[in-house]
Formats: sequence, C-alpha cells, structure tokens
Amino acid sequence: MRSPYGLEIIENCIACPLLRDRVFCNLSPAGLQRLSTITSASSYPKGATLFVEGQVARGVFILCNGRVKLSTSSTNGKTLIVRIADAGEILGLPASVTGKPYELTADVIEPTQANFISRTDFLNFLQENGEAALRVAQQLGEIYHAAVAEMRSIGLSHSAAEKLARFLLDWCASRGNGKGEIRARLTMTHEEIAQMIGASRETVTRAFTDFKKRKLLQIEGSTLILCDKAGLESLAGN
Repeated sequence: MRSPYGLEIIENCIACPLLRDRVFCNLSPAGLQRLSTITSASSYPKGATLFVEGQVARGVFILCNGRVKLSTSSTNGKTLIVRIADAGEILGLPASVTGKPYELTADVIEPTQANFISRTDFLNFLQENGEAALRVAQQLGEIYHAAVAEMRSIGLSHSAAEKLARFLLDWCASRGNGKGEIRARLTMTHEEIAQMIGASRETVTRAFTDFKKRKLLQIEGSTLILCDKAGLESLAGN
C-alpha cells in the first residue's frame, strides 16, 4: 500500500521483504508475530519530527524506510548533527531502555515509515523475548561505536578539510557504489554537513570548491562522484 508521501508501506513485520537485512527485525516467526501486535505503522513527510531532545521517552520508532536526522542543540541555538539513521534502525532506543529523556532530536529528511512501539510494550517484549533483547544490545553497541567514531573525527581532526574528507569517505563507504569512480546520493545541504562535522557552512562550501579543483570529487545534482579516493584518504589522514 502507498502512503500520501509516495512510500511503499510495510503493513506488518511478518510481511517485511527486508527482514534478513535488519538486525532487530530478523527474529523468529513467533517473535515477529508478537512484535506485529504491539507495533503501530506510521508514515511521515520530510520535515516531520519524531521526538525532541529532552522530551520524556514515550517509546521507540522502528525505521522501516527513509532516513532520519539525529541532532543535539546548545542553549544558544547551535546544532550538531550526530548521525543520519537509515532503514532498519531503532530510534529512541537508549532513552526508552533507561527511562531517561530522549537525548537527541529526530527529524525526518525524506518521506519515511517509522513504526512506533510504546516504552511499556517494548520493555515487556524484551523481557519475553531473549532474541530481541540480544538484538537491542547489538544496536546499543553500534550506537556507542558510532558515537566514539564521531567524537574521534571531530576531536582529533586538525582541519575542517580533514573532517569533511572523513565524512565523505564514510558516506560513500556506507551508501556508495562502484569501484573506480564511486557514486553516492548526497542530499544533505552544506549547512547540514557543517552541523555534522562541527564547522561553518562557509567553510564547508570552500572545502568542497577546493576538493573539486583538485579533482578529488565531482557533484552532479544530488550525486557525489568520488574521483580520487586515495587522494581523499590522504587528506583525511587515513
């Protein structure tokens, strides 16, 4: 079934065609049956907000398709994008497990299906299903490693150009295709990329211009073409 946002809605967990590719959802038939009874399917347009930093944790969102921006902000309005969540992830997981407020804000950056499970139902499900609890532990571990990698990239990089090079290499590694020229869809604005690497928009724009002059990459519409991966790796200090 298609939603008003053009999404192909996954009606229930059992019928999901991507089960085996997703850490949490790839459960036994009995686990999937139980999961489907506590999950509410919802679709969201670009720009919608799933939850806000500091809000009491209501539950988790299973990201079935689409992408969501996870960010934190300071009191003076400065924003840092922590990461971009992809399909298969559970959003709001640390807060829902610990009972603390959401530590990040989750904003939809393209039409998305994110199925909701209340905190009470989710915790009861984990108590009943050891397999699901193990998958949650795996995702919490992945979140931790991603946070450490982000801190290392921002804290140990010597320049904005180095941070941008690392960001682009990581982006292409997870979303790109091709062996010579690597292509990846990059729909983030320079402002959003700046918020991810802890730089200003102007600095990011200048770095992109420099990279293109040095023939490290090209931009065609929303497509990033990585022309010289080795050169970008050298710049990133890899």
